[in-house]
Amino acid sequence: MTHAIPSEADLATIMKLLPHRYPFLLVDKVRDVVARESAVGIKNVTFNEPHFQGHFPGAPIMPGVTIIEAMAQTAAVLVCLSMGLQDRAPLVYFMSIDKAKFRRKVVPGDVLELHVSVTRGSTRIWKFKGVAKVDGHVAAEAEFAAMIDFPSQAAE
Repeated sequence: MTHAIPSEADLATIMKLLPHRYPFLLVDKVRDVVARESAVGIKNVTFNEPHFQGHFPGAPIMPGVTIIEAMAQTAAVLVCLSMGLQDRAPLVYFMSIDKAKFRRKVVPGDVLELHVSVTRGSTRIWKFKGVAKVDGHVAAEAEFAAMIDFPSQAAE
């Protein structure tokens, strides 16, 4: 039996699904969610983010690893919504990152679209292809795998 899932997640919903918080919550919204298939994350890149202090002073560029992390957070929201895990507080861990390529700089003022599609999904192990775009141009791409874990909850 399948359940209907929302076609998008706002910031409040994302914060219910992911354990990440400032300064490491890298997705502001997830839209175009298709269960077990795909989603698009939105990251509004601002100069106020802490990594711009050192990457690079006078020429701020979003680090490639944070772009890949934003893709992974989008994928985690997709998985949590697809599996109905909104109240389970799962953790999603990287297992691998392959074929990462960086095509253009991402700078403050950009709106980063994180297009994530499932290439394989099961109960615990998922594989994805991600493409990050700015103004329709590819900024970065990668293939990655993740594992879902449910931390034991302390007895009350």
